Amino acid sequence: MIDYNPKNWWKFIFYFHKSDTFSKLMPAMLGIAAYTAIFAYVENNILHYVPIRNPLTVHSLVGFVLSLLLVFRTNTAYDRWWEGRKIWGSFTNNSRNFALKLSTLLPEGHTSRETIRILIGNYLQATKDHLRGKAKVDHLTFTATYNEDYYKDHKHIPNRVAKALYTEIYKLHQEGLFNLEQFLALNNELSSFTDNLGACERIKNTPIPVSYNIFIKKIIFIYVFTMPITAVLEYKFWSIPIVTLVFYAFAGIEIMAEEIEEPFGTDANDLGLDNMVVNIKGNLLEIL
Repeated sequence: MIDYNPKNWWKFIFYFHKSDTFSKLMPAMLGIAAYTAIFAYVENNILHYVPIRNPLTVHSLVGFVLSLLLVFRTNTAYDRWWEGRKIWGSFTNNSRNFALKLSTLLPEGHTSRETIRILIGNYLQATKDHLRGKAKVDHLTFTATYNEDYYKDHKHIPNRVAKALYTEIYKLHQEGLFNLEQFLALNNELSSFTDNLGACERIKNTPIPVSYNIFIKKIIFIYVFTMPITAVLEYKFWSIPIVTLVFYAFAGIEIMAEEIEEPFGTDANDLGLDNMVVNIKGNLLEIL
């Protein structure tokens, strides 16, 4: 995720980075410009069509409908991105609450403080890797009980870490370090971890319906590639930058929506999960 100052207009007008839509669309924009230029030359210098009245009327109506579709598309993608951010905010709060309760219930120097701190950090690390499709055991921190052998041969690493957390809390309850009410309060915090993970998996495993994506792309393609037919009658060779700009606007919105609809990846505009996990681990270290 990119940190930026939203008030610095001039920087963003002339700034390009690897995920910038202008950079991604540059080859296609050049192709559209060349296509329009050829169409304008043929129509104005060879065929000499008689201009018709209001040639852009149909495209104006279709453009309005297409704009509404893209607004809905962008809002849907942003809702997914924002819901993912809220879920990871809940991860942060739940981790802190869980750690604060344990720091009060467990005596200073108790070995379980360190073990549980490591397990909570492992759960968040495993969740982040799991959502990115590459959960790896070697990204975790091992303890004497929960070492590499404990995690190997398990496909869903977050569930394995959650089981270790439940085991530790139940063991402490059996030792009499907290009563039943306190045990249930801690159990609720643990359940929230699994609930948050399930919500993240729902976002990741339920993409925007493919038919909707295909339809918008087809409409953009048809709209842009038929626009020179009428644009050159009205604007002559000025239709070259006009059609190119229209393509950039519509296709750019679609590309931005594609990027943020999957918020747990590693694209520039995806959620900064790496920093979130590091910050939460730092909080846990201070508390426990």
